[in-house]
Amino acid sequence: MDTITWERIDRLRAWLDDNAGDRTETEQRLLRVLKIGEEFGEASEALHGALAANPRKGASHDWDDVRKELSDVIVTAMVALATVSDDPAKALDDRLRHLVERVHRN
Repeated sequence: MDTITWERIDRLRAWLDDNAGDRTETEQRLLRVLKIGEEFGEASEALHGALAANPRKGASHDWDDVRKELSDVIVTAMVALATVSDDPAKALDDRLRHLVERVHRN
């Protein structure tokens, strides 16, 4: 991931920190990880809508909505990672490298 992306993530994290009110660091960490679940729910809803899987709602979303919601999941997870890690870029890169190596070993 390029440095510009991580700089943007850090700006979002800093804004959240500045607007956290009287929440403790532990509460901020917890809420940011839980937010991933909320965003995943929105991605799931968009997918159901794009597939018109709910007969009551029909085609309530399109694939662009799905892409936007999946992007929100990724950004939210990156902000959460930046909240719980001193070096989120390294943490992500290390994990991605591990996963790729594991796939190629099998």
